Amino acid sequence: MKAAFIEEQGTPDVIQYGDLPDPVPTDNEVLVRVGAVAVNPIDTYIRGGLVAAPEFPYVVGCDLAGTVEAVGSNATKFKVGDRVWGSNQGLLGRPGTFSELATVDEQWLYPSPSNISDVDLAATALVGITAHLGLFLHADLKAGDRVFVNGGSGGVGSAVVQLAAASDAIVVTTAGDAAKVDYCNTIGATTTLNYREANFDSNLQTLVDNEGGFDIWFETLRDPNPERTIPFMNKRGRIVLMAGRNARPELPVGPTYVNDLRFVGFAMFNATAAEQAECAEMINRLFEEGRFSANVGKVLPLAEAAEAHRLQEQKTIVGEGSLRGKIVLEP
Repeated sequence: MKAAFIEEQGTPDVIQYGDLPDPVPTDNEVLVRVGAVAVNPIDTYIRGGLVAAPEFPYVVGCDLAGTVEAVGSNATKFKVGDRVWGSNQGLLGRPGTFSELATVDEQWLYPSPSNISDVDLAATALVGITAHLGLFLHADLKAGDRVFVNGGSGGVGSAVVQLAAASDAIVVTTAGDAAKVDYCNTIGATTTLNYREANFDSNLQTLVDNEGGFDIWFETLRDPNPERTIPFMNKRGRIVLMAGRNARPELPVGPTYVNDLRFVGFAMFNATAAEQAECAEMINRLFEEGRFSANVGKVLPLAEAAEAHRLQEQKTIVGEGSLRGKIVLEP
């Protein structure tokens, strides 16, 4: 099979595209003929050496969508020909997904809605599950909650906006230009503020003064600022942190405890298979009902995995914001 893999960690140039042996499913594994994969920041961290990689050669990638080609001897959840999607690969000893064929334990796979493409499902996998875990498992989202999402046009941010809106929350988010503001409003945001405008802080303060603070603040930025966030929160508010491995902000302890605030940090990969399956079930249902859409920014052939990693780093680390949505690759 063709695959995008590395034999050492480093810059995107270490990614090779070539032949590796076809994997064979065993026990509870499913062999998937991959239709699409998506690029995530964690992929670049592993490739770049910020996170340890399993043994080499290492196939990069966490997300996939495709069709079942074979099943292991103890696998019962899917049959040959079923379309599936999933995430959680490439870590904890699991093989990555950037390949024509991938073996995945059936517990990390979900049935694909018939009306949704592999490209859309791959683009949604990690970010959709991450958004659901943050909102429901960790922040206990309820109907009527006021939710602030930093960066509603991004991968995770757009999923948070849609899941919160579908749960009858009031969603306020931010975006960096007029087109992204319009996009956020079309996917369910009640209010979208342009964070590049000089009067952004005053606009946000005016909104809070007129309409109330936030019950949930979903932070997607790499460098969160609790001192700035806390004054916008309602009592017993929940501040969700899911980015910024090296962030070390000051925490104003006094305003935190006198307002009964909670800071919740989480990583998607810590969630159990059952917890993630619950996320996938809601995402599938909303897809089928037409209340959730994938946020695809660019589609490339798998052979251009190195270029995809360059684009992802430019977007995530450099902060160049012209590309909205997920980068998806097709074998």
